[in-house]
Amino acid sequence: MSIFSIFTKKKTDQPGGKNAPDSRLRVGEPSRLAADTDADRARQREIARATAAKIDAIESAMSNDIFNTPEPAWGSGPRKAKAPLADGATTDTLPMLELATTELLADEDLPDALVAPQTAPVIEEIAIMFANDQMAVTEAMLLDSLAELGKDDRTIWWMLFDLYQVGGRQEDFDNIAIDYASQFETSPPSWSPPLMPPGMEERTFAGVTPTEVFSGVLDGEVAPRLERLLQRASENPVLRLEFARIQSVTPDGCALLLETMNRLRASDRELIVAGAAELAELVHSTIEIGKRDASEAPWLLLLALFQLLDREKDFEETAMDYCVTYEVSPPSFEPSLTTATSVSILHTPPATEGFMLPSVIEGATTALFDAIDAYAADSAETVLFDCSRLARVDYAAAASLLNRLRPIAAGKKIELRELNHLVAALFKLLGFTEVAKLFPHKY
Repeated sequence: MSIFSIFTKKKTDQPGGKNAPDSRLRVGEPSRLAADTDADRARQREIARATAAKIDAIESAMSNDIFNTPEPAWGSGPRKAKAPLADGATTDTLPMLELATTELLADEDLPDALVAPQTAPVIEEIAIMFANDQMAVTEAMLLDSLAELGKDDRTIWWMLFDLYQVGGRQEDFDNIAIDYASQFETSPPSWSPPLMPPGMEERTFAGVTPTEVFSGVLDGEVAPRLERLLQRASENPVLRLEFARIQSVTPDGCALLLETMNRLRASDRELIVAGAAELAELVHSTIEIGKRDASEAPWLLLLALFQLLDREKDFEETAMDYCVTYEVSPPSFEPSLTTATSVSILHTPPATEGFMLPSVIEGATTALFDAIDAYAADSAETVLFDCSRLARVDYAAAASLLNRLRPIAAGKKIELRELNHLVAALFKLLGFTEVAKLFPHKY
C-alpha cells in the first residue's frame, strides 16, 4: 500500500447510505428529514438523558476509587452540586465561564479560568449520540439545531463539519459550507482529508509520533536533516512533518524536499503533514508563469503539495501553468494518494513528540492506557496528546480515559490538541477540563 493511500476519498458507504438526508439547511427553513418526527426526537433525547445519568454513575464510582484528588490543571475547577433533570435523575455541572461557547472553542489563548461545558443541552445530547456511534441521529440533530442555535453559535456548524470530515463526505461538507459563509458573512471552512475515512478503522497505531519541525530557510543546508528523516521513517510506521515555520525557500531546498517526499511516498509508511498549505503558499510566491528558471523544483514541489492536500483544482491549474512555462506535457493528478491531514500547529510546542491517539477509542483499552501511562512517566512537565487522527471516543471509554488521566494530572500538565469538536464536546461534558487543557482544532 502506498503511504499516500490512507485518506482515500470514497463516495459510497456514507452514513445513511444513498438515502441519506440532504445536508443543506438554510437558516429559517424546516428540516428536510421526513422521518424526524417530534416523537422520534423526544425518544432520542430520553435516550441521551439516560446515557448521561449512566455517565454520572460511572464518574461517581471512579471518584470513590481515588483517595487523593489531584490538583486540577489549567482550565479546571471545583464541580457544582448536581442539578435535577426532567426525569428525576441528576447530572454534575461545571461552573460556567463568562464566555460564549464559540469564544471558548475559537480562542486557545485564554487566561487561567474555568472552562465550562457546552451551554446548550442539545450539544451535550449530540455529543453522546455521536460517541455511541449513532451517526444518522447525530446528523439529524445537528441539522435541526442549525436554524435556531446555529444563528449565533458556530459550535453546531463546526460539529457538523467534523461529522462530514469523519465520514469522508466532502460534497455534504461543501454544501453546508456555503450556508455557513452566508450565515456569518465569512470565508467558509476548507475541506481537508478525512480524519477517519472508511477502511482506516483497522489501523490502530497509537503512541509517540517521531516529529521533524522545519523552520527558517529551506535551502541546501537541510540535506542532513532530510537524511535523518528518512532514517527515522525506516524505523517508525508513522511520521509527522511540520512545515508552518518555514519562512523562505530556495530551488535547492525545494529539490531536496521533493526528492525526500518521493522516497517517502515509495515506502509503506503513514505521513502526517502539518503546515503543508502554508508551505504551498510560500513556494507559489517564488514562481512566475512564463519565467523559466534553471530549476523546475519549486513547480514540482508545489504540485506535490497540492496532491498531498488533495487539492485537485489547484493542481490542475498549476500543472497548466507549468506546461506553458516549460513547454512540456502537464503532469496528471493522481487521486487517493494522500495520507496527509493538514492540522494547525500554531500553538504546538516546537519539536514536541506527542502521544498520538488512535482513530477510534472503544472496547478493550487496557493496552492503550498502559502505553499512555508509560509515555506520561517518561514525559517531563507536559503530557501532550496528538488528537489529529482521533475521530470518535465511546462514552464508556472516555470515562475510563478520564479516570486514567487523573493520577497523571496530580504531578504534570496534560494537553489534548487538535480535537474535533464532537469529541471536545463529550470531553467537556465528562469533566476532562478538571485535569487537562482541551484544544479543539480551528475552522
